Amino acid sequence: MIDFTLDMEQYDCPFIDTSDDHDVAFTAVQWEFDSRRRELETRMMVEGEDRSILESGLSTLQAHDNMQECTLFKKHEGTALLRTVIDETDAMRVIRDNHGYITGPFHIEDGSERWEVGFDTGDTADDALAELERNNEFDVLAEDDFELTELYDLLENADAASNLLEGCRSLSEVERQTLAVAARKGYFDQPRGATLQMLASEFDISDTAVSKNVRRAERKILKRVVDAMEGIE
Repeated sequence: MIDFTLDMEQYDCPFIDTSDDHDVAFTAVQWEFDSRRRELETRMMVEGEDRSILESGLSTLQAHDNMQECTLFKKHEGTALLRTVIDETDAMRVIRDNHGYITGPFHIEDGSERWEVGFDTGDTADDALAELERNNEFDVLAEDDFELTELYDLLENADAASNLLEGCRSLSEVERQTLAVAARKGYFDQPRGATLQMLASEFDISDTAVSKNVRRAERKILKRVVDAMEGIE
C-alpha cells in the first residue's frame, strides 16, 4: 500500500472555493460516496474566526453550483456542523478510476485541501497523479510505502497512537509551549542544557510558575505514554 498526503487545489470543489473567498476551514467528520449517483455525502465541521465570518462562508457554500444539499445540524459562535452532498469532482473521479481510496479525513483551508489517498501499487499511483495534473494543482507533501507487516502493526496499535494524540490535545497552550521550549533548550538532557531559571526568563514568569507548567505537562503526557505502552501489541 502506498499512501500519499496531497495539498490539493480543485477548481470544482465548493469547500475549496468557499475557503478561498472566506476565512473559514472545513474538516470532514464522515464521508460516503454514492457510486450510482456519483455524489459525495459528508458531515463537515466548519470553523470561522467569529459568527459573522462563519455566516458569510456558509452562505457562499450553500450557493455554490456544485452543492446539491447543505443542512445545518449545529452552530455555536464560529463553529458549525453540516451535512453536505456534492457532485463528484474531477479529482475524485481520477482517484476512483485509478483504483485509489481515501485513507484519512479531508481538511480544507485557504483555498486548498489536504488529502490522504492510498493505492495498492506504484503503477496505479503514478497513473493517478499524472492524470490529476491535467485539471488540478497539487503538491505531494508526504509519501509512505507500507509493507504488510507495517500496515498490520499500524492497525493493531491504532488505539495506542490515539492515546498519545489525546495526550497532546489535553495540554493547554501554555503547557504545550513550555514543554516544547524546554525540550528544544535541552532541559530534559543529561547534563541539562537549560535550567528552570532560563525557562522562566524565556516566558518572563517566576521559576515556580514555569516549574508548575512543566510538571503539569509531564504528568499529562506521561500518563498517556504509559497507557499507550500497555496497549501496544
